[in-house]
Amino acid sequence: MSVLPERFRHIVVEGPIGAGKTSLARRIANASGAALMLEAPDENPFLPKFYRDMVRYALPTQLFFLFQRIHQLAELKQQDLFKGVTIGDFLIEKDPLFARMILSDDELALYEQMYRHLKPQAVVPDLVIYLQAHPDTLVERVKRRGAAYEQPISEAYLMKLSERYTRFFHHYEAAPLLIVNADHFNFVDGDEDFALLMKHVREFRGKREYLNRIE
Repeated sequence: MSVLPERFRHIVVEGPIGAGKTSLARRIANASGAALMLEAPDENPFLPKFYRDMVRYALPTQLFFLFQRIHQLAELKQQDLFKGVTIGDFLIEKDPLFARMILSDDELALYEQMYRHLKPQAVVPDLVIYLQAHPDTLVERVKRRGAAYEQPISEAYLMKLSERYTRFFHHYEAAPLLIVNADHFNFVDGDEDFALLMKHVREFRGKREYLNRIE
């Protein structure tokens, strides 16, 4: 049985910092032989400064990510998607979520003008997998992976971010959406968990479905 159905040529794994979206995207790509399209936070020279001084570095950090994401998606749009499958770890429609949380009114007005100009270059995914996690889970995972620039991130920031993601995906309708409670799943090392997720992807038929495990 194929790991991914033919109708899903572009899958995006999304979620707040620490939810595990990049790790899951990598595993899906490895299992399916798909191409990877990942964010590159290490290439953003403003990101470490942002986590130390959010007010001062919010705008350049946000604009760098916007240009980076649009460039990647524009390249994907120019390719023949039917020649292969692409797994990504970011959704361009989520970009304003961060902007509205960290930018001043004047900065946001500038950002939104640029976003509206650039967004038409992006492609719409065939499926979005949203990893939803409690802020305590996000804090623990961020600390465990030990990226130096992420250590100044506060629990309050992660809680606010998690709430924004929840509201965003509550109203998201641009693509089919699989919402996964990631608190009690280990998709990186847990073969059974990963197999269960892939089963849900293969059997996905509607516009919105849920995968949850209560422990």
